[in-house]
Amino acid sequence: MFQDNPLLAQLKQQIKESIPKKEGSIKATEKGFGFLEVDSKTSYFIPPAYMKKVMHGDKVVALIRTEKEKEVAEPDELIEQSVDRFIGRVKMIRDKLNVVPDSPQLKDAIRAKTKKGLSHDALSEGDWVVANLIHHPLKGDNNFFCEISEKITDSNDKIAPWWVTLAKHNLPNQEPAPQPSWQMLDESLVREDLTHLPFITIDSESTEDMDDALHTVANKDGTFELTIAIADPTAYVAQGTSLDKEARERGFTIYLPGRNIPMLPRELSDDLCSLREEEVRPALCCRVTILADGSIAEDAHFYSATIKSQGRLAYDNVSELLETGSCSKWQPTETIAEQVNALHSLAKARMTWRETNAVTFPDRPDYRFELSKDNDVVAIHVDPRRIANRMVEEAMITANICAGRALREHFGFGVFNTHAGFSPEKMADAVELINNNGGNVSAEQLETIEGFSALRRWLNEQETTYLDNRIRKYQSYSEIGNTPAPHFAMGLDVYATWTSPIRKYGDMVNHRLLKAIIRGEDAAQTPDEMIGEELALHRRHHRMAERDVADWLYVQLLKGSVAEKTTFTAEIFDINRAGMRVRLLENGAMAFIPASLIVDNKKRIECNGDIGTISVDGVKAFQLGDTIEVVLSDVKEPTRSIVGKPTREFAVIAEKTEEMVENSK
Repeated sequence: MFQDNPLLAQLKQQIKESIPKKEGSIKATEKGFGFLEVDSKTSYFIPPAYMKKVMHGDKVVALIRTEKEKEVAEPDELIEQSVDRFIGRVKMIRDKLNVVPDSPQLKDAIRAKTKKGLSHDALSEGDWVVANLIHHPLKGDNNFFCEISEKITDSNDKIAPWWVTLAKHNLPNQEPAPQPSWQMLDESLVREDLTHLPFITIDSESTEDMDDALHTVANKDGTFELTIAIADPTAYVAQGTSLDKEARERGFTIYLPGRNIPMLPRELSDDLCSLREEEVRPALCCRVTILADGSIAEDAHFYSATIKSQGRLAYDNVSELLETGSCSKWQPTETIAEQVNALHSLAKARMTWRETNAVTFPDRPDYRFELSKDNDVVAIHVDPRRIANRMVEEAMITANICAGRALREHFGFGVFNTHAGFSPEKMADAVELINNNGGNVSAEQLETIEGFSALRRWLNEQETTYLDNRIRKYQSYSEIGNTPAPHFAMGLDVYATWTSPIRKYGDMVNHRLLKAIIRGEDAAQTPDEMIGEELALHRRHHRMAERDVADWLYVQLLKGSVAEKTTFTAEIFDINRAGMRVRLLENGAMAFIPASLIVDNKKRIECNGDIGTISVDGVKAFQLGDTIEVVLSDVKEPTRSIVGKPTREFAVIAEKTEEMVENSK
């Protein structure tokens, strides 16, 4: 046999070694062909036959050869497999079990078997499952093959968007198991009785896990005394217990459209620790003076207490009262009105100080899904960031600054939120970009909190957000660590959160450290180095899960908008060589506008992601931050994606540009 001839095999190997090779990532397309992406500017075409060997995202070494006068790539060696564990739907083909991955780039059904203990008969067409890829063609296998390890839910389950998304990101789908009883721990703390003080909570009307209450005194000299009382779950959850370990594994309460999954059992988060109106609750408190100019005095005092909220207030009601002078749904007592007004004055002083000395960000609305009992989308509500939201936000920022200072000065460690400003390797490019667009900065200035904050304030004053959008690509990511460091993005020298301990495990850690300070202890256990990475990873997965469920629900809501030709106002937030991504301002949905729906002749359009612009016939037509009118051209339920196109007003840019070019001749 020829294949057994060692000379022939040696010759084939020599021929193969003479063929040029390139390393890159696989990019699949809907039409079956793909590309080997070598870098941001270099790619090679992969014919459909060769794409059968790989999956989207695989890192490979490919042979580069010429076929039919066209340079193509043939994947030859697998460097890194992109898919291991994945979510998919059961599909029976000729009575054989297959799984179709739930991914826009992975459309082909993959032959499958069930894991030991999972019955084949338990699966039906369309059921959602978790599978693991166990065979890959570039590993010497004939075809792709997977093993189903878990059934997520039935094909027609109305709660599938939530269950599937949580399974995709390997997140829990229910709260921790309840305990038979709860007893407060003996922490050797003296709790000050503050039940006589008129603390208030301000939250959304539906909030059950209320973790902060506020008491404000407006002094005659223009200063304020602010007391922040925070729910105290560490009074019930001891460090190192199974519940504490589970809270760490979860990291945060998971907030998804329409439902949340608590980090702690609901008996704690929604009852025993929740700062309910007229209920006596343990709390960890901070009392601090805010000076008349809005700066924070160095007199922050942390202590344990028991409190009793005297007013459960809602953001919208408080905002309406302050913005219009009255609220049709609610009228505060004289005592509560005094608290609201004092907190309002304090917040205005703090906002003025931060706008002058630190960093504030433009208010963006929150988008809230309203669901029916059957989990269908009824509507999406736009909740603007109103004055009451800002009042609570300023109080929480103040509290976290105080905690950061205390932990830094007493122990030199804790759980800190940090941001390093510009990435060092991108600093020179950032300086050049800023100075080419009207700025006047140096790297030395931007390496300081003061210089970075001044830049952020200058960017807030610009007429458009174009430069701001571009600058953000040069910035570092926010991090969580156990040593104090500045938070450039907020313009602060230290920041440690402790105000949401029933929702964030890092805040529980800081609670225990603050209690050690209260007890007068000089030493405490340093949070281990892994906690920051763990929390950052949890936060990333939670945000991705929130986005994925939202995409699913947006498709439900907007699928009728294509036929109705509804016009939406949209903001451009990303540009790449294939087109632009926009956010619909009416509801928060994200849509992709491909270059082909802007101008059908690809030679006339250039999408430049590096500078954030789209040009037609050499003339800039769109840029990052632009607000445009769009209609939806396609809403794809299987991939939960939305495709849009500019309205006629913007689509004619190309024709007008062409006419201008002709006239200039």
